[in-house]
Amino acid sequence: MSLQRSRELTYLTRAEVAQTLSEIDAVAVAADTLRAHALGNTIVPDEGYLGWNTPNGYSARSLNMPGLVADGTTPVVGTKIINASLGNTRRGTPRADGLTLLFDAETAHPYALMDGTLISATRTAAVTAVAVEQFTTRPVRRVGLIGCGAQASAHFSILLPRLPGLREIRLYDQHPASVQAFLERHHEAAAAANVRLVVAKTAEEAVREADVVVPVTTVTEGYIRMEWLQPGSVVVHVSLDDLLPEVVLGAGLVVVDDWDLVRTDARRLLGRMYREGLLCGPDEEPSGQHVKRVDGTIGRFLTQGTRQRDAQGVTVVNPFGMSVQDIALAHRVVSVASTLGLGTQLPR
Repeated sequence: MSLQRSRELTYLTRAEVAQTLSEIDAVAVAADTLRAHALGNTIVPDEGYLGWNTPNGYSARSLNMPGLVADGTTPVVGTKIINASLGNTRRGTPRADGLTLLFDAETAHPYALMDGTLISATRTAAVTAVAVEQFTTRPVRRVGLIGCGAQASAHFSILLPRLPGLREIRLYDQHPASVQAFLERHHEAAAAANVRLVVAKTAEEAVREADVVVPVTTVTEGYIRMEWLQPGSVVVHVSLDDLLPEVVLGAGLVVVDDWDLVRTDARRLLGRMYREGLLCGPDEEPSGQHVKRVDGTIGRFLTQGTRQRDAQGVTVVNPFGMSVQDIALAHRVVSVASTLGLGTQLPR
């Protein structure tokens, strides 16, 4: 990025981001960034968290998540701002919304600003796809998808073409309207891929017999029990609070994207278990017989070329969500958007 260009700000709308993402292999970007992180070629500071109650009494929050990826000649630097209010869905508006901002590595000036919601959803689903491809030990025929909002749609779009053996997706959401909207949006693509979309009556029904389970909800209390999960299944714990501790403690393999982020967050399940002395990091020795050790990071498994060791155990992948994933994907978006002639130059 030239110094002259750094005094301009390129703005990409949500539609332009969507058009650009269709030209990018987001799963490859996610895998490359996970490897870079495992090799120490990233900087992921603690996120800035602001929480409040809205005037109507709903929980709301704003996250500011900066990061740097130095897996090339020029570092990619930026920040992700993602906000959410639990009352939005009751008003018929998206729960989350945000922006992604990129900085010139030399001058530190902002040079690109874009809608961050699609980037966030896409990179989340892309990390899930990396985890599924890395940790499943048999063809995936059934997926249990809990929650039918924007994240579920992103996961459907990313996973469908990458799982050739997939035959059924079981859907569950506490809000029937969300399930219906999901069906209307995706039934044609599912039918074209010979995949059945089955509406489950309960979360348990969605989970049982699934090879891969992906909860993408807004819950803050666990409900998924170990007895629901079949041996050899993989749970990609996207929304971070859906599992009961018994699942983590009984899993054959527990994997995170970044242990420091996981352990320092007291609001999420694994962070709470760490504080309660039930969980320790991959480089720590358990302090007691009943302490579960995290087996490693997704990036470490990728760089080492190792896979799940126990095909009969349940694998829990707990991707906390790293800002560098958004920033790496946003960098590719800006690059491709430039070749497509997309974006508006804003004066400074």
